[in-house]
Amino acid sequence: MALEMESMASEIGVSVPVLRFLLCFVATIPVSFTHRFVPSPFGKHLYAALSGAFLSYLSFGFSSNLHFLVPMLLGYLTMVLFRPYCGILTFLLGFGYLIGCHVYYMSGDAWKEGGIDATGALMVLTLKVISCSMSYNDGLLKEEELREAQKKNRLIELPSFIEYVGYCLCCGSHFAGPVFEIKDYLEWTERKGIWAPTEKGPAPSAFGATIQALLQAAICMALYLYLIPQYNISGLNGPAYQEWGFWKRLSYQYMSGLTARWKYYFIWSISEAAVLISGLGFSGWSDTSPTKPTWDRAKNVDVLGVEFAKSSVQLPLVWNIQVSTWLRHYVYDRLVQKGKKPGFFQLLATQTTSAVWHGLYPGYIIFFVQSALMIAGSRVLYRWQQAIPSNMAMVKNLLVFISFAYTIVVLNYSAVGFMVLTLQETLALYGSVYYIGTIVPIVLILLGNVIKPAKPSRSKARKEQ
Repeated sequence: MALEMESMASEIGVSVPVLRFLLCFVATIPVSFTHRFVPSPFGKHLYAALSGAFLSYLSFGFSSNLHFLVPMLLGYLTMVLFRPYCGILTFLLGFGYLIGCHVYYMSGDAWKEGGIDATGALMVLTLKVISCSMSYNDGLLKEEELREAQKKNRLIELPSFIEYVGYCLCCGSHFAGPVFEIKDYLEWTERKGIWAPTEKGPAPSAFGATIQALLQAAICMALYLYLIPQYNISGLNGPAYQEWGFWKRLSYQYMSGLTARWKYYFIWSISEAAVLISGLGFSGWSDTSPTKPTWDRAKNVDVLGVEFAKSSVQLPLVWNIQVSTWLRHYVYDRLVQKGKKPGFFQLLATQTTSAVWHGLYPGYIIFFVQSALMIAGSRVLYRWQQAIPSNMAMVKNLLVFISFAYTIVVLNYSAVGFMVLTLQETLALYGSVYYIGTIVPIVLILLGNVIKPAKPSRSKARKEQ
């Protein structure tokens, strides 16, 4: 068996640990489908917990489940013993343990060299544990003190331990997401809420959406395998790159970032298929006539939305969607004081949290600081665009194109740090294109403080909407 795994791994150009992970990852699809036929809510919770733990064992070994157990136990104990403070305690303890694992395993180096460990799954699990504790904490607060998302997701009663573990490990979603709320998981398991039979009949079939996700996964993997021999990290550090001029270096950075993204598109498409086939991916009915089922709960990426984003502000809405939603609900929104508007501090704090969540490599931290600058610069362009009168359509369209070009250049420039990780390599590659992706956003932010167009009137804004 080991020899077969080695030969198969060498044929597709990955390491044996990565192949083992991929096989278990794809296996989450039939495992999730089987969940439909498990009788009783208790049986479903038990199946979710045991199947998730077994897949983790096959992927990463026995120690992975021990690592997962630590934040899960810490989170549950804080909910039992310290409910008024369980949200912040779980946040600090969960991130503290995750940071410790990041430091100990330094997984980024292993990922660059084709290895893999349980740290990536622990990252997703940490978000689920924190959201559960914060939602239980929100259950103590008065409804008028809560935002809409908090009202929707808050927990009045403590979930049982088997419900909690089932939520954490269900459908293998701890492997690569998506992150979803425990309240949705409980309603799905018990066939309540949108999953309850209605006059429209039972919840709709997920097979069409699942097949679409699998087709997307196949296309993304094919494109990745085609592009990766030509555009990769070693090419960024190669002697040929040093001999190229500015425009060729910039275009190679763009293609390297584009190529790397297809790998993530593939992973998220598979995880989407697993959650869809279970039925958990159903998110309700559209407002159109006739009504159609929507499947947004499992969606983690909008491929075309990322590659053709007209503004950097749109990127968190289309890239790693569920993690971006988690960051908004559990970091960004909670840093905004009541009655005040969010500013650059909330944006920077959210991006820094995301950077630490990914790992303590300088490349991650630089990438997310860059992202905060990129989004802030994009907001300036948007304000200028909105201030252009409707009779100057050509000028407005020019600003739209400039915003699109700005997003492409700065995103892929910034992504270099995410790929190479080290401080020395990141700064060297940024310097090779004269720090264009850092200087342009800063210049835009400064200009935005000088050139402040008048805000469009509400009636005009409504007409444009």
